[in-house]
Amino acid sequence: MASRSPSMSKAKDTDSVQKDVGVKRNPVTKWVLRITFVLALIATCNWLDTIKDRWYVFEPTKLHQLAQSAIAAHQNDTAGMIRHIVTNLTAEYSPSVVAINPDASEWFFNNAGGAMGALYIIHASITEYLIIFGTPLGTEGHTGVLSADDYFNILVGEQWAFSPGQLEMERYPAGSVHYLPRGTPKQYKMHKGCFALEYARGWIPLMLPFGFTDGFTSTLDIVALYRMTILSAREMFRNLLIGKI
Repeated sequence: MASRSPSMSKAKDTDSVQKDVGVKRNPVTKWVLRITFVLALIATCNWLDTIKDRWYVFEPTKLHQLAQSAIAAHQNDTAGMIRHIVTNLTAEYSPSVVAINPDASEWFFNNAGGAMGALYIIHASITEYLIIFGTPLGTEGHTGVLSADDYFNILVGEQWAFSPGQLEMERYPAGSVHYLPRGTPKQYKMHKGCFALEYARGWIPLMLPFGFTDGFTSTLDIVALYRMTILSAREMFRNLLIGKI
């Protein structure tokens, strides 16, 4: 049997050492790559957050004026107010710019933050949504810590709200708008027969867990969860097809 030469033995020992070093470096390299990916993701999200306003179509002031005109034209007729709003939106905005859902029969229950009501999606995209939300019975709960600025235009009834530390409630009658900045939680109450035109602008998909959680953990209303999922996805997809993010 031929004996190993010293040079061959040294080369194999060197290879073995290099392999051991490589094995030791692998976990470090993996963590460096993971941290780099997370930092790059955060930087990208922060950048997108600074430019998201370029994808907004609706204006809060104009929507408030539209809500007020609907109230003036259809006092004590909530269905008439909704028709007024949808008709005006479809007339003002081209289908090539933004997709509007004109089917006011597509209502479904929504439980979020302990409050229960029904909603109809007029518009939903990645950066905006416009809905009718309310209940003829009244409800109250937590607004959630939302990832979007929220404009709650009261059509009928009245909403009350308060933040921790406030000793007096905020009152929002028909014709007023309750503005809730992103990340600001409140308790709110909608009185009997209260409906509103709600507009949110920001990152809408990040709001979905708040809208889904009560359905999964409390009500187990699979039909409502299904309708919310299908209709939200359909409207977002319709808008993506025309380039509306």
